[in-house]
Order: sequence, then structure tokens, then C-alpha cells
Amino acid sequence: MLKKVLIANRGEIAVRVIRTCREMGITTVAVYSELDRNALHVRLADEAYALGGQTAAESYLNTEAILDVIKRSGADAVHPGYGFFSENTDFARAITSRGVTFIGPPPEAIEVMGDKISSRLAAEAAGVAGVPGRSQALVNASEVVDFGNEFGWPIAIKAAYGGGGRGMKVVNAPNEANVAFESAQREALSYFGRDECYVERYLTWPRHVEMQVLADAHGTTLWLGERDCSAQRRHQKLVEESPAPNFPGNVRLAMGEAAVKVSRACGYVNAGTVEFLYQDGEFFFLEMNTRLQVEHPVTELVTGLDLVEWQLRIAAGEKLDFSQDDVKRNGHAIEVRINAEDPSGGRFIPSPGTITRFDEPAGPGVRLDAGYGAGDTISQYYDNLIGKLVVWAPDRERARRRMLRAIEETTIEGVPTTLAADVVILTDEDFVNGTHSTKWVETKLDFSTLPAPATAALSVGEGGVRKDVTAEVNGRRVTVSLWMPESDDDVLTRPQSTALKPRREHHSGVLGSGSGKVTVPMQGTIVKVNVEIGQAVEAGETVVILEAMKMENTVNAEKSGVVKSINVATGDSVSAGDVVVEIE
Repeated sequence: MLKKVLIANRGEIAVRVIRTCREMGITTVAVYSELDRNALHVRLADEAYALGGQTAAESYLNTEAILDVIKRSGADAVHPGYGFFSENTDFARAITSRGVTFIGPPPEAIEVMGDKISSRLAAEAAGVAGVPGRSQALVNASEVVDFGNEFGWPIAIKAAYGGGGRGMKVVNAPNEANVAFESAQREALSYFGRDECYVERYLTWPRHVEMQVLADAHGTTLWLGERDCSAQRRHQKLVEESPAPNFPGNVRLAMGEAAVKVSRACGYVNAGTVEFLYQDGEFFFLEMNTRLQVEHPVTELVTGLDLVEWQLRIAAGEKLDFSQDDVKRNGHAIEVRINAEDPSGGRFIPSPGTITRFDEPAGPGVRLDAGYGAGDTISQYYDNLIGKLVVWAPDRERARRRMLRAIEETTIEGVPTTLAADVVILTDEDFVNGTHSTKWVETKLDFSTLPAPATAALSVGEGGVRKDVTAEVNGRRVTVSLWMPESDDDVLTRPQSTALKPRREHHSGVLGSGSGKVTVPMQGTIVKVNVEIGQAVEAGETVVILEAMKMENTVNAEKSGVVKSINVATGDSVSAGDVVVEIE
């Protein structure tokens, strides 16, 4: 059995892994950036070490810094979580070459399946059909246009080394190809460290159905059941459930067998997910995620298996102690992602900030996997997932109602969240009937009546004389308690959250003010300035592109006129309310 596991990640997934390790008696090592010194995963781990830096590239994507911590901590295994280095072949090889166990598939499997292009080829070789597309990296935007003209519009540009909707752009017409290709490359490079992209058909009304697989190193590969992840915005999931509604048993069996074929074709070991698009009774291979999925808890609740536990046991060389016939699925589970986003008007704008209050739900069949608590700050530099709320019930309708009850019990203040949007999704007739698709959230739902998030102040440390202080000793985090005289200034008032903005149309763009002063609504980094001084612009035209929480947002003019001044340049950091462009 493994003795000491370093979790090369942060947020809720790091917390999730730490908890199972603790139950198994495994010592945990956390790593953290400058901004995560007091993060929940750091507080829960047995040991914690500083990586330095603020951005992901400076910290959680810094291979040498992580390798140094492995050496200093004496960790005998590394769990990559999801995102960051979880599907990076070079990182996996850097770990295994040092005699340290990588809790995931062999680097060779990541190389085949982590690259979405080669995974398409592997699936085809295994006899599993994929979405029509090009199985090679794009060189320029003209190739996008050529593909669209040949196979029809719309089409999708996707990150070859990514997943979770990052680096994916839908192109509806030839004139959109250049901008979309550049944006997809930037997002892919920012989130996955590589900018290769490929192109495929974008289906008209598909459902996203994925199959969980589990494979040991002794030749056993099993499929555990499917998850329907069709409720999405920006090609990123909001609500997931298992089993999939209105999903024929024969299709489930065929998809499970196809997932096993794909897994075996690349010599897969450990937990993984094979994703498919399902439409009109047919399914197409989409990609394989060579890691633990964000939505893995719904599979855990319907199967009774702890997937993280089995990841650890398989990595330690153990055999699966059950067969395909032993896999039983019971009841129905639903998960909603709680993201720090303003969903008003269907825009889902990333909204970094400090959580001032977090009241968690409870009761039968309710589970919360969170990476933050009250007083923690959601940074612009990382993914905006606060946590996942998961429920189980004997059937889908009772699970849906239980989720609505759990959401009602949940209070988060200080930042807007997607919980209000989740209620809209869960109560819509299409979701109730299981007839929704991956395009449904952005094209069919109305978010105009969402309530504004609550605001509150938080008091901490009132009247106390004990002070817990965190220090770093040779780069290792150490917490000590100091007894101090009572202070009158122990009340800390956190920033107040702001009301949701009025509804506009359903798109990811951010509109500037009608005064001619174009402002940004959130903290972030300018990745592109689209205009020049003296240029004429129309209302709705993009003036700058802002990256926040690894997502690109277009900031648009609400007024037609001529650009009078530009106050930012590519690479500049901005705060909410900063005027970036003035139009007269």
C-alpha cells in the first residue's frame, strides 16, 4: 500500500483525495501557490509545501517545483487530480522516472488518449466510431474554413491536449474562423500548457453521455455506468446525473462495451472516462479523459464504490476484487457544480472574490465536495469551481426534488454563484422530461428572473486571545498557536457581493457601459486589444478580450463611435470597474 501521497492540485479535488487518503491511513502532502497559503486543501493535509508564484504556470504547472517537493517530503506517490498536469505525459514520466508512483494511467496511455487527435485514431482502430472530424492538428484558420465548407457548418475547434470545454470554440461561419482559432489556442495554452487544436463536426442537438471505466494492471477492465452531462454552458458542464434519462438499456450496454474496447486499445490502467455524443439512437466517440472526472461522485453514489480508493489501490498494484457482473447500479444521483459566476442573462461571467458566508446543506442523501469555506478567496488565476453538490435518491424525480431542497438550504455570500441557474435548469420541463441537449442551456433557457446573491459581513476572532499563525520554515507550511493580548480590532468585514446585472442576451460576451467608457466587470488579464485609437466601432463590437479564471470573455462596446483612448495593453492585469477603452 502507498504510504505518502502528494496531491499535485488544489481546490475541491485536492480535498476529495485527501479525505480518502486519511480514511485509508495514507499520509498526505499538499502543495500551494502564494495565493493558496491558507486554502482548505492546505489546512487539511498532513504536510504542505510552498511552490511559489501566483499563476498556474508559476505554481501548479511548475514541474521542477513539484519534483523538488516530492524529494523533500519523501512522497512515494503523486495524485494529479484533474486539470493541470493530470493528462500531461511529460509530467507522468517525470514522476515515474524517479521511482515514484503516478496515480493514474501509464504515460503511454496518456500519450495516446490525452492527445485527442491520437485518441480518435485509437478509437477508430478499436472499431468505435467518432464524431466526423480531422485527426490531425490544425496549422492555420484556413484549414478550419476548408473543413467547414466541405462538411457543413457549424464546426468545433477543440484543444488536442485538453478537456472540460477549455480551448473549445464553435465556428458558425467562415468569417469567424480566424478569431475562434486564435482564442482556442490561447485558452489551450493557458490551461493545458500546449496550444495544438483540431476540428470536428458540431452536432445539432446531441446529448453528452460518458462512461466510467476502471482497469487494473492484471488485465481486468470494467465499465461502471454512464453519466449524462448535457446541461452545459460554454461547453462546460453544470449538471450531471447517473443513470442517463431516456437511455435504452441496449445502448447502455453497447456504449459500456465500446468504452472497454477503447480503454484496452491503449493499455489503460486506473480510473478513466470515455466520452460520447448521443443523438437519434446513435453514439459517437468524443474523447477519453485519462483522469478522475469532476462528476465522479454521481457514479460513486449509484455504485457504492469509492473511485479515489480504487485509484490508490490499483496504483499500489492491487487487483479489482469484483467482476463486470458484480457491478450494480442503484437509484439515481444528480450533481450540480457550484461555480463563482454571475449567471444573469445567461452570461455566466466568472466572478472572483471572497466568500463571506457558506452555509452547507445536509439531510438524507446529500453530499457536498467543496474546496472553499467562509473567508476563502476565489482567485482570478484558477478555475472558479467552489464545489459540487451531489444527491442520491431511489429514482430520478425524487433525486431532482432532493437537489432543489439541498440548493435551498445552501447559502453562499460574497460572490455570485451558479446555484440560481441550477434551479432554473432543474425545474425546466425539458430537464424534467430528459429531453435537453448540450445546446439547451444557452439557446432555450431564460435566466432573466434570477435573484441577486445575498450579502453579509463576517465576524471572526471576537474576544479571542489565541492566535493561530501560519509560517513557512524552509518552504514547508507550519501552523503554530500564539497567545496574544485581547484586541478590539478582531472583527473582519469581508467585501460585499454585488447584485446581479440586468439580463442581456445569451452569450459569453461582456458588454461595456453605454456612456462610452468601456469597463470590465471582473478582475482578470487582457489577452488581446482588438481596436486602435481613431478606429470607428459599432455597438456590440469586441474591443478587448479578458481572461479570468482560465476563461476568455469578450468585452464589447455598447455605444457606436470612435475610439478616443485605450488604457490597457496585452498582458495587463485589470480590476472590476477599470475603464479599458473610451469611445466618443
